Amino acid sequence: MSNVPEIFGSMVFSEAVMQARLPHATYKEVVRAISQGKRLTPEIATVVATAMKNWAVEKGATHFTHWFQPMTGVTAEKHDAFVHPTGDGRAIMEFSGKELIQGEPDASSFPSGGLRATFEARGYTAWDPTSYAFVKDGVLYIPTAFVSYTGEALDKKTPLLRSMQALNKQALRILRLFGDNETQAVRATAGAEQEYFLVDKSVYDRRKDLIYTGRTLFGARPPKGQEMEDHYFGAIKPRVAAFMKELNDELWKLGVVAKTEHNEVAPAQHELAPLYSTVNIAADHNQLTMELMKTIAKRHGMECLLHEKPFAGVNGSGKHNNWSISTDTGENLLEPGDTPAENAQFLLFLCAVLKAVNEYQDLLRISVASAGNDHRLGANEAPPAILSVYVGDELKGVLDAILHEEQYSGGGKEPFKVGVSVLPRFPKDATDRNRTSPFAFTGNKFEFRMPGSSQSISEPNIVLNTAVAEELRRFADRLEAADDFDTELHDLIRQTVQENSRIVFNGNGYDESWVQEAERRGLLNLRTTPEALPHYLAEKNIQLFEGNGVLTETEMRARYEIMQENYAKTIRIEAMTVSDMVRKDILPAVSLYGGKLAKSLTAKRDLGVDVSYEMGSLKRLSELTAMTGRAVDALDEELACSADITACEELSNYCRDKIFATMSELRIYVDEMETIAYGKCWPYPTYGEMLFSVR
Repeated sequence: MSNVPEIFGSMVFSEAVMQARLPHATYKEVVRAISQGKRLTPEIATVVATAMKNWAVEKGATHFTHWFQPMTGVTAEKHDAFVHPTGDGRAIMEFSGKELIQGEPDASSFPSGGLRATFEARGYTAWDPTSYAFVKDGVLYIPTAFVSYTGEALDKKTPLLRSMQALNKQALRILRLFGDNETQAVRATAGAEQEYFLVDKSVYDRRKDLIYTGRTLFGARPPKGQEMEDHYFGAIKPRVAAFMKELNDELWKLGVVAKTEHNEVAPAQHELAPLYSTVNIAADHNQLTMELMKTIAKRHGMECLLHEKPFAGVNGSGKHNNWSISTDTGENLLEPGDTPAENAQFLLFLCAVLKAVNEYQDLLRISVASAGNDHRLGANEAPPAILSVYVGDELKGVLDAILHEEQYSGGGKEPFKVGVSVLPRFPKDATDRNRTSPFAFTGNKFEFRMPGSSQSISEPNIVLNTAVAEELRRFADRLEAADDFDTELHDLIRQTVQENSRIVFNGNGYDESWVQEAERRGLLNLRTTPEALPHYLAEKNIQLFEGNGVLTETEMRARYEIMQENYAKTIRIEAMTVSDMVRKDILPAVSLYGGKLAKSLTAKRDLGVDVSYEMGSLKRLSELTAMTGRAVDALDEELACSADITACEELSNYCRDKIFATMSELRIYVDEMETIAYGKCWPYPTYGEMLFSVR
């Protein structure tokens, strides 16, 4: 049994470790830097580096790395040894303050969206002291930001930290208006619920599509999928339980509070949920979680699939992002209070979120856009691609009372007026009844359910932080200029509710009538990534990011290009994999089986035996083979044509409209062939073998 209190955070250079190992004055400076976002002097950094190195060496580390998150969607690292020669044939272990603060990896092969040419390949990593260093596999990992020589963000952490600063600045302005002079910092918090699949390594190794793309490009549905709903919250199988135990132990050592684990709806699908952290730490922890899931699964003879839709016909995997705002004094700003002043403050922050989601629904959709997530959104297993906010019946009643200035049943006999009536406390379980909502208020936080399982949570949190910061800035400007604060506050909240009521929807997001209703309300329905991405460079969005110091227009245009390229590359890799599987494995296997059928047919006919089965199967296989051959020829031709398209937006549209459409047509033919062919002749493990491979 693991001694959790003993191992928890044991591999983290945490505040407690710093307090024990740093001189008191140095420790205070580091804490101040973490809490207030201040820079450390080179002298302080040198003291910290020495203590960090000594601690890491005691933990078995021989190397260090600046661990960063480029625009690839995964993490990157370059290991350097602590070893320094002394000149007399010996070596000592050294680590300087300069090495702690800044690194210089070759950045030429990372996506940059044209921010720098190959001959200007320098990229710099800068230590993020707000996310603790840790030791893993004999290496000291130092969380860092990654920027170009001229300072542009080349990663996901830099704009996330900038968005946190923007939110902190504007939220403090609002709190000061409510008389709060004690709070010194406001931080967004997040907790990412991670869904994933586990399959036996023996079946994974025989599926080219899983190896190359992370999802099955072919596969007929098995006799049993998730219809019986017997896997959801069912007993965890021993192999999976052993995997989960080791995963928990490793995460706990790294200070990740893995809290909840269970079977999900689809066979072989599971979920892990942590407790909440500030968003930059939550993003770091989620990247670690995904990495460890894949590594530890291999030790148990399994493969962890993080793709949003690894199997057709069963639920895909998402990553619910639970987002809130808290002060350094421990107050959750999305928690309704007990007094009129607390109610009014809560309602103002609530309105900022509603307005942010309404005005920047396009950016929120783009923040979760990918070729993989396109399979999942709107598939009656995940939220639709339409943004809306679920607030629950009770809070909806409050908003309606404000809007119409009518009596609110929970607030007394007088018409509801902000700052006068006292709201009831909202039970958490009474505000999370709608699992079809993409953005749901869940008691004291919002659960953004659209992110895909393989995606970094940095992107949606960058948008949430920045958009809410912008609305709070506008609110603060108006309230600071008001002659009568209470009256202006009441009018501001009522106006905000009125102007953004279209985004509030408590109904069934899976119902087709909602698509029509959303269109009537003027809400966007960006069903695919190529539809969504052009909205990224809308003038209002450029103004949002530039005005809050989160991204420059140059950085945005680079990110836009990277997102377009990633979509096209994903579709092209899938298409080339389809072509390879069909030409080298599937058509030869079906042809071989067809030959056996023909021999059987001839032999039986000579005996005067009924050959209707052989005749029907052979005829249909021949038809499907011909259609498959024509379709794969068309796919190869489309791939060749796509190589000549240089405009990124044109290419992504071509990949969706031509290449993906042909892939989908091919799948229909191949999946039907699988249902006809003799099982042992089929070249790949079937869905049934994969989904039920872990026993």
